[in-house]
Amino acid sequence: MSAPSAQQHTPKVSEREARRVAEDARERDWRKPSFAKELFLGRFRLDLIHPHPLPAGEDVRRGEEFLARLREFCETRVDGALIEREARIPDEVITGLKELGALGMKIDVKYGGLGLTQVYYNRALALAGSASPAIGALLSAHQSIGVPQPLKTFGSQEQKDTFLPRLARTDISAFLLTEPDVGSDPARLATSAVPDGDDYVLDGVKLWTTNGVVADLLVVMARVPESEGHRGGITAFVVEADAPGITVEHRNAFMGLRGIENGVTRFHQVRVPAANRIGPEGAGLRIALTTLNTGRLSLPAMCVGSGKWCLKIAREWSAVREQWGRPVARHEAVGAKISFIAATTFALEAVVDLASQMADENRNDIRIEAALAKLYGSEMGCLIADELVQIRGGRGFETAASLAARGERAVPAEQMLRDMRINRIFEGSTEIMHLLIAREAVDAHLKVAGDIIDPDKPLSAKAKAGADAAGFYATWLPKLVAGPGQLPRAYAEFHPAGHADLATHLRYVERASRKLARSTFYAMSRWQGRMETKQGFLGRIVDIGAELFAMSAACVRAEHLRTADDHGREAYQLADAFCRQARIRVEELFTRLWSNTDDLDRRVVDGVLSGTYAWLEEGVVDPSGEGPWIADASPGPSTKDNVHRRIR
Repeated sequence: MSAPSAQQHTPKVSEREARRVAEDARERDWRKPSFAKELFLGRFRLDLIHPHPLPAGEDVRRGEEFLARLREFCETRVDGALIEREARIPDEVITGLKELGALGMKIDVKYGGLGLTQVYYNRALALAGSASPAIGALLSAHQSIGVPQPLKTFGSQEQKDTFLPRLARTDISAFLLTEPDVGSDPARLATSAVPDGDDYVLDGVKLWTTNGVVADLLVVMARVPESEGHRGGITAFVVEADAPGITVEHRNAFMGLRGIENGVTRFHQVRVPAANRIGPEGAGLRIALTTLNTGRLSLPAMCVGSGKWCLKIAREWSAVREQWGRPVARHEAVGAKISFIAATTFALEAVVDLASQMADENRNDIRIEAALAKLYGSEMGCLIADELVQIRGGRGFETAASLAARGERAVPAEQMLRDMRINRIFEGSTEIMHLLIAREAVDAHLKVAGDIIDPDKPLSAKAKAGADAAGFYATWLPKLVAGPGQLPRAYAEFHPAGHADLATHLRYVERASRKLARSTFYAMSRWQGRMETKQGFLGRIVDIGAELFAMSAACVRAEHLRTADDHGREAYQLADAFCRQARIRVEELFTRLWSNTDDLDRRVVDGVLSGTYAWLEEGVVDPSGEGPWIADASPGPSTKDNVHRRIR
């Protein structure tokens, strides 16, 4: 008899139950203002981001000193080509990063860390990631989503005293949530943590455990069964990676990030002290989502580093490569790509720096801003890398090793494209980010009108919601008719003499923000309870918001650089170019809100799934190997060798 499939032991939950679990894990309150939330509501609150927030002098000094040490380390001790070739970061490089203090960049100095701000942590990741994306992934997974961040926010003082000094200097951490049959739907989480005296006993299998192959400490999400004295639910634990019963069964290999230490980890009767539980039972998903609020900023930070490198290579190559008597950069088709790379890299850095500084100041709620930065950075970062490969032509498709072997500069453009591709999947795929951001963007509407479209609510609740909604919309809707974006002199400080006119772009953002809010309201009125199924529409709403946020950040950054006398004129030019490019994309997205093939696409999908178009698949051979689509993840002892390795 064959082994049971992964689906047989994964909890079966309805769509409604899955949504309830996700909703319960959300941060529901907005205690602080949010620029992006207001943007989706049609309120362009430029005052929340302008003047551009600035770091404290001591933070700058400490951050710049570390960046200098890290740069010297990356230039002298990191061989990115070796890591790509051997698909592994050398132990001595990881040891050197530990000695440098890189594991403790975000850990307070009182625990032995460096105490860097989010701004400088992100700049460090961009720098390290440019030397080797695998190193950026190692450091980010350890600090952005690994053990340090949830402990800093939710851990007890005893837990901080016990673990943070280790994590700052010697111990690598990993975050374990995903399972072979559970991705972005945590309601189906199968790994269990059964209370037993002063311990919990963990059983289950975790997949895609970044850093899991070399980790010393793990933060593990597991389901505690409800019982007497235990409320149960998905719960977070700190687990020693070498605890009896833990087996790293496989080190995964990918199309990019070849040096990443990512694996499959099995837990069999692993005893974890109750003292290692982070927060109360049932708080695991909330802890994970809150951790990601700022943790997501690390990924777009590395996309910024990628953009900077792509711009450098595009500039150098396009100046020397000639076609038809001119450098290729002087041909409009190639020049447009270079302009896109330069302008978009400027905007990405503006978005990340702005969101990071707001996170450091802790005066704004940045959950939407961080999510938008992740979404926008990963999508545009991939486009930038793809355009560089196109600019390089055949050399862009050729590996760096092959280029070097035949006597040319070893430019790893194709590697960059492969490495960047995962960012559209990591830490929430683009599709999941669309849904997550859309949920936050319509939060105000659901708070006042949600009961009206909820089929489970009684008539009395619907009546009350109707009255509340009438009051809210009577005040809100008239404000969407007109605004500063229609005044020719609005935001005049963004059009200083001798510089590009950014004021016109901010006026556009203000008008587009109101149009976006009107579109959202109309869609909710039209589809009501079916709104959550209109994922194509919601994705375009979010993409419009992302473009408007990036335009705002680019303008604010350009003005900051101008007043600081730091390449201000050039910054204005880049911001102007980016905003003009972005406005074209926004207008197309607005058109596609109502003119699209969504309904037809659903019918085609029905046909594909029913086999109606199976004839179209004829005429090819399938090179795929044998085996189940999803590996068996039944609990039990491991039958494989443990490939876990400690780096000391």
